[in-house]
Parts: sequence; C-alpha cells; structure tokens
Amino acid sequence: MLTMLNLPVRQFLQLKNELYRKIEKMKNSIFKLLLNLVLVLFSGTIVRAQHSNFKALVGAIQSVQKQVVPDKRVAILDVSFADTLKLPVIVKGETNLPEGKSAIVKLLKTRGIQFVDSIKILPEAALGNKTWALATLSVSSMRVRPDHPAEMATQALMGTPLKILAYDGGWYRVQTPDLYIGWMEGIALQRFSQAEMDQWKKSNRYFYNQIVGSAFDSPGRKSMVVTDLVFGDLFVAEGETKGFLKIRIPDGRIGFVKKSECMSWKEWTSRKPDVQAIISFARQLLGVPYLWGGTSSKSVDCSGFTKTSYFSQGIILARDASQQALNGEHPDFNDLRALQPGDLLFFGRNAQRVTHVAFYMGNGRYIHASGLVRINSLDPNDPLYNEPLKKKLVASGRILNSLNTNGITLIKDHPWY
Repeated sequence: MLTMLNLPVRQFLQLKNELYRKIEKMKNSIFKLLLNLVLVLFSGTIVRAQHSNFKALVGAIQSVQKQVVPDKRVAILDVSFADTLKLPVIVKGETNLPEGKSAIVKLLKTRGIQFVDSIKILPEAALGNKTWALATLSVSSMRVRPDHPAEMATQALMGTPLKILAYDGGWYRVQTPDLYIGWMEGIALQRFSQAEMDQWKKSNRYFYNQIVGSAFDSPGRKSMVVTDLVFGDLFVAEGETKGFLKIRIPDGRIGFVKKSECMSWKEWTSRKPDVQAIISFARQLLGVPYLWGGTSSKSVDCSGFTKTSYFSQGIILARDASQQALNGEHPDFNDLRALQPGDLLFFGRNAQRVTHVAFYMGNGRYIHASGLVRINSLDPNDPLYNEPLKKKLVASGRILNSLNTNGITLIKDHPWY
C-alpha cells in the first residue's frame, strides 16, 4: 500500500488539520463552506488512491500466501490489515510456518511500507510447553471451526499423535500426522510435552487389530466397558493376565483387552506392506456406512476408506481424494491391463478436480465408500458395472512403489510416531 502514498497522505493529513484550524477562525460562513467542500473532495481523491494501492498490496500478499501455502487444509498463513488509513499499518494474522511470516514481512519491507507486525506464530505461546497431544477416544472428530454444528473435516483414532496449534473455548486446533488441520474438543485429547511424547514413542505400544471391540475394567466375563475400540487404535500395554493385555489409554484410563485382538507395534511396523492384505481388510468394511469426514472402521468417506485400508498395513496416505491423486505413480487409467490391485482410482470432472476415490481390486472391480462400502466394476459386461461413475474416471495412482514419498509415509518412519 503506501510506497507512493506514505508521504502524500502524511502531508495531506497535516495540511488538512492546519486548514481546518484556519477555517474555524474565519468569520465568512460561505467561504468556510467552500473550503470544507474542497477538503472533502481532496480527501476522497487521496482515499481512492490509497485504496487502489492497498488493493494491489492485498493481491501481492495473496500471491505469497498461495505460494507458501498452496493447500489450506494442511498449513496456515492468514494475514489481514487492521486499519489501512493510518500509519503505520497494523498487519495481523497467524501462521504455523515461520517462513510464511518471513515472506510477508519481506514483501512489506521491500515495498517500503510502515507496519506493525502482529502476525502470531503457531503454536500459541499461551499453550506453554505442552504443544503435543494424543487422541483419547476410539474415534475423535475434528471440525472446521471450534463448534459442534461445524462441518466435520476428519477424524483421529485413539493414540494418534497431534500437534496443538491454538486453543479457543474448550477446543484445540490440531494437526494430524498427515498434516490435516482442524478443531478438536479438549475432552478428546490429552496434552503432552515433547519430552513426554518422546517417552511415549519408547513405550510398549499395541494397536487394536479388529474392526470394532471394547476394553474392559477387568479381565473377566462380567467386566464393564471402559471404552469402545476400532481398528488402528493405539495404546500402551502395561502387563498381561488371563489372556488379556492391561492397557493404558492416553488419558490415563486403564482397561483390559484380549491379547488375541491386538498386535504389537513392532510386529505391525516390521511387516512388508502386502496388497492382498489391504484388499482383505477393505473387504471387511463392506456395508460400513458412509460418513463425511469419517476415517474409522465405524464409518468412512471415500478417501477415509482408502486411507484406512492402507493404514492397515502401516501406510499413512494424504487425507482427501484430491490430495491422494497428486501422489505416487500414475498408470494409464483407461487401460484395465495397466492397472494393478491396490491402485487408487480417481473420479471427478478432470484430474485437477477429483471428488471421489476407490480402491482397485483387479479384474475390473473396485471397492469404495459411496452411501456404504460397496464393490463396483469398470467392465461393462460385469453385473456390478457402474456406468455413471465410469464416465467420471479421470486418474489413477499406484502407492506401494512410492513409499516414503510425498503423501505416502510408512508409519514406522513418521517422526511423530
């Protein structure tokens, strides 16, 4: 905004104040009226010029934001101006990327703009040293705003490590291991320091290896439920008795789970990912209902389904279909002979506007979450052929050849785990 306007505006304000003082001393009311009119017109010209330059500056700021944060689902760089008619300009906002703030500050300085820097770096300082957390419920919902009626963006399973960014009235703004950002109620997480998280990483962790189940208050038939469980929930095992693991949930609750229903962290993460095992798991979710934002074996959306299926083999995918479509290899989706079991199929207007994803099983068939988890086919001769969806097929992705590349991470190699 003000490389051209800094000096003129300042001079204008000084001149305006001086003239108003002189006008007040005048006795001729008509002359006073004329001078006032001139000042109003001149002021309007200055404000319009200032607005034009401010608009150009806003455009430049937005360009920086798009460059630093091309996907607002996984990073924050929100900047605005408190008052553009006063100097210095107050630049406010927040970001979880220090380099994002540096880019904005550099732009303002390059343009010679006088400003007050009020851009907060997240995590908020008020959080202290406990800027990490573990999800404590079997499935914890994350919303786009800190409010129950707000849209559900995604979910986090028990034991998922979370980076805390901010706090607002009982809600925490958190980031999941796939970098997705949303708001979670305080009751659904337990905060930790970095040192405490490091200790958790060294603990005797197990994950729940059944579609759904429960942890009980004692290892017996007449026990009461402490919490429900879903596939992929993580907890710490503190002992074993009568075929049950004594587990500690991240919020400190103690429960007992059948050991046969669990798998140790070491066993889970030491296996080589197997596509047939992923398909087998995906089949176990047949009939599970669709839920926008769902990422658990209770209910899933389309990308939550593919994400959960790959997670069964210790692979973390990007959250949304449009994000998953950017990663991995991209075989010819128009040639069934080029596709392999385990490939992802993407549907939408075009490859840049993906709205749905499915999991290819082979022989033209794919499994996906649409109303519920179901199987359809790309083959017109198959009774499960879905012609409307086939017309929207726009891309494919191969995952297993691209482990530990962008958006495809082995959980054992993820630094948060």
